[in-house]
Amino acid sequence: MKNLLAKLCNTYFLVFAIMLAVAAMTWVVPAGQYERIEKDGRTYAVAGSYRSVQQTPQGIGDVLQAPVKGFCQCAEIIAFILVVGALFTVIERTGAVNTLIKKISFFFARRPKYRIFFIPVCMFLFSLCGALFGMEEETLIFIPIFIPLALSLGYDTLVGMAIPFIGAFTGFSSAFVNPFTVGIAQTIAQLPMYSGWQYRLLVWFIFTSVVAGFFTWYGEKIRKHPSKSLTAKADVVRRAELNIVNDVVVDETFRLTRAHKLVFLSFAAGMGILFYGIIKYQWYMTEIAALFLGVTLASAYFGKLKLNETTDAILAGAQSMMGVCLLMALARSIVIVATDGHILDSFLHAMTQGLGTLHPILASQAMFAVQTILNFFIASGSGQAVLTMPIMIPLGDLVHVSRQTVILAYQFGEGWGNPVIPTAPVTMGALALAGITYTTWVKWFFKLEIILVLLSMLLLIPAYYIW
Repeated sequence: MKNLLAKLCNTYFLVFAIMLAVAAMTWVVPAGQYERIEKDGRTYAVAGSYRSVQQTPQGIGDVLQAPVKGFCQCAEIIAFILVVGALFTVIERTGAVNTLIKKISFFFARRPKYRIFFIPVCMFLFSLCGALFGMEEETLIFIPIFIPLALSLGYDTLVGMAIPFIGAFTGFSSAFVNPFTVGIAQTIAQLPMYSGWQYRLLVWFIFTSVVAGFFTWYGEKIRKHPSKSLTAKADVVRRAELNIVNDVVVDETFRLTRAHKLVFLSFAAGMGILFYGIIKYQWYMTEIAALFLGVTLASAYFGKLKLNETTDAILAGAQSMMGVCLLMALARSIVIVATDGHILDSFLHAMTQGLGTLHPILASQAMFAVQTILNFFIASGSGQAVLTMPIMIPLGDLVHVSRQTVILAYQFGEGWGNPVIPTAPVTMGALALAGITYTTWVKWFFKLEIILVLLSMLLLIPAYYIW
């Protein structure tokens, strides 16, 4: 029974099973198609042009070819993701990020009057990492660092785990330039890369402020009344094991070297060039990947990584992204099977009948709900983008929801469910590292989850008027 449940919670198995189900549907679902036109360099489905076409059932040969076709169709995106993985791994191995985090933490540990800023400053930093380059899995390495720091400052294990984990997830879910969500979705939507970043930047700031404020309030409550923590008993044991009484021992060996500063400077310069290239020259996936590759090499050089260390880091970073790339290919294969079987537009037509009577604001919120449900089965930002954007983008066109708004609804739906769904591997890994049971976590996080969902629905309203 346990083996069966493990298989059913395997994301790759779920996506492959969905592809098989879609292939089976091509034998029974009526085939249909919209007419499409080219306008301003984009492809649009023409409202009211849906018509029945000849049935094209997809057999076993079509199913086996679909993932290969999906990999080929996503080749540019996959190359981009591999470069991003290499970039972060190289920066990580220079020690710059780890040192900066520890320096900030120890600063607050030694200065009690500034401790109230510990949670918001650290959460904004992790949120920025999530918003800029999609930090997610990488937060796991920081959890064992932040739990002792949080306990030493009077907080609990939940706060220690949440600072890197929820901080990065907040940035990931409300990102303004996250390459794994915004970048891929806008590529599929045929929008200029990272366009609409101004409103997304505001959205990111609002969400990060709300989340940081919530945890600061909770942290101060626990600091004054430790017994109110759901992990109070375990925290007493941990403090004893770590020999924590009032403060953490400050390790002066963690200092920002000149090499670390140059690594951060090269990354900051890369971000500046990125925005200039996008705004001035309309850079797209290939140009941005080339820039990130340049920043990767510069970071390795300034970080004083040896040649073998550099190549090992690049290969390790690319390897860490292979699961994401394979999931993208599988997700894309679902769309390929549905398109070749001429039932994608049939689904689109059926959804249009349901959403067509709604005001565009309500339609965008319905899309948010659909993305949230789908996220239970496909807990991958890039995988969900590749699967749902080919459906949601033309649906948005037909029900008068802008493509930017469709992408924002996807970001919210893909993001805010991840901290509580059992199919999200990062969530389960974070809980295992922190020694927190899933039920305890969900019970504690539920209030914030409701706040995030309601705030998402509110922030989709201005999007209708802006875009």
